[in-house]
Amino acid sequence: MNLIRRTDVAHFCEQVRKSGKRIVFTNGCFDLLHVGHVTYLEQARSLGDFLFVGLNSDSSVKKLKGNDRPLQNENDRAQILLALKSVDAVSVFDEDTPLELIKLVKPQVLVKGGDWAPEKIVGKDFVESSGGVVRNLGFVEGRSTSELVKKIKSL
Repeated sequence: MNLIRRTDVAHFCEQVRKSGKRIVFTNGCFDLLHVGHVTYLEQARSLGDFLFVGLNSDSSVKKLKGNDRPLQNENDRAQILLALKSVDAVSVFDEDTPLELIKLVKPQVLVKGGDWAPEKIVGKDFVESSGGVVRNLGFVEGRSTSELVKKIKSL
C-alpha cells in the first residue's frame, strides 16, 4: 500500500521518476466508489506507468459537498482506492485545490474528468510549463456519488 505522507511526496515521486516511470496525477473526493470512478481511474492509468491520486481530506470534502459528506473517512477512501490495480499511490490534501500537491508530485500527465474544461483544470499551467500534458477524460453519464446518495435516501 502506498499511502504517502505529504512530507514524503516529493522524494517518493523523484524515486518513481528515476525508475523511468511516467507519473499520471489526478485528484478527487472518491467518497462512494462507483463505476464512473473505476473507469476514469483505469483511463488515467493508461496514460502512464504510475497513477498518483490526490485525495481530498474529510474537511475538504465537507467544504465542497456539504456537511453530510464525506460518507466515508479519508483513511477508508484511501484504502479503497489503493485496492484498485489502476492506483499506485494516494496522498491526502487539505487545501481547497490540489495545486501544492501537484507541485510536489511533478507529474508528466495531469488528468481530470470530462466534466472539467481543460482551461479550468487546477495545475494545468504548472504541468505544461514543466513539459507535461493535461487531459480531460471521458465522463460516465448518470454515475456520480451524489446520484447514488439521492437513490439511497429515496429507498
